[in-house]
Amino acid sequence: MRPVPEVTVIMISYNTRELTCAALRTLFDTTRETPIHVVVLDNASADGSADAVAEAFPQVELVRSYENLGFACANNVVAARATTNFILLLNPDTECHEGAIDNLMRFARETPDAGIWGGRTVFPDGSLNVASCWNRITLWSAFCLATGLTALLRDTDLFNPEGMGGWPRDSVRRVDIVSGCFFLIRRDLWQHLGGFDLDYFMYGEEADLCLRAARAGAAPAITPDAEIMHIVGAATGQVARKRVLVEKARATLIRDHWQGWKVPLGLGCMWVGAAARALAETLRGDDHCVHREVWRARGDWLAGWRAHRGGVGA
Repeated sequence: MRPVPEVTVIMISYNTRELTCAALRTLFDTTRETPIHVVVLDNASADGSADAVAEAFPQVELVRSYENLGFACANNVVAARATTNFILLLNPDTECHEGAIDNLMRFARETPDAGIWGGRTVFPDGSLNVASCWNRITLWSAFCLATGLTALLRDTDLFNPEGMGGWPRDSVRRVDIVSGCFFLIRRDLWQHLGGFDLDYFMYGEEADLCLRAARAGAAPAITPDAEIMHIVGAATGQVARKRVLVEKARATLIRDHWQGWKVPLGLGCMWVGAAARALAETLRGDDHCVHREVWRARGDWLAGWRAHRGGVGA
């Protein structure tokens, strides 16, 4: 008789066939103590991702979507059907290291007040990927980013407060935001919050959820004992396009979670920072015009996601 699953692992795939299969293989190979139920929702991939998962992993529940729902909506669809006490969001461009899920679940049981838990992420070469967690955007952090202080003094907590500069993610710590690539949450908390806000079609959805969870009494936490490899951005596409989406998410977070009088200041910092980076790129004569493309799209991203309810493909 199979043990009752403790956690529903949700993976959203989009044109990442080989990566998704590697993510599933390492998930099953390294999880030895925790009974899991794994659901893959394929977001209308054109590369045979769904068929590959169905053939190689018959134990996985496969949901084929015939349209690209986006990351937030796809996770909401699967999470709404979950019956386990915990839900784990796991990106298809990740690979679990030994004991990652078991250790994360153990950490969750030891710190039940956190409500949301994450681990440590590394790049394929084993170097630290700091993007496993963040602190919230503040007026100070927006100013530091706009003026270049964050870029110059990235390893300092004072001038890189969002990235918690200098902390190698090697200790247990309370954080504001846990990355959606490796994101464990109590199912009752997820339900209480209504899952992801669907206006965040891509990027920023986990930040918004964590900030709303904090208002409900949660205190997200990170453990270094749960480690995964994360490639980052495997399904995103062009660099400039990704940067525009990230800026749009940041603008939406500022609009949603800041006091009204601060919002114009935060958006102003974003405007100044984008202008400065575009100017510097022009003066250097760079062939790659990422920042100039972002600057040209400023009217789009400054408005935030709520002005663009139609969304864009992931």
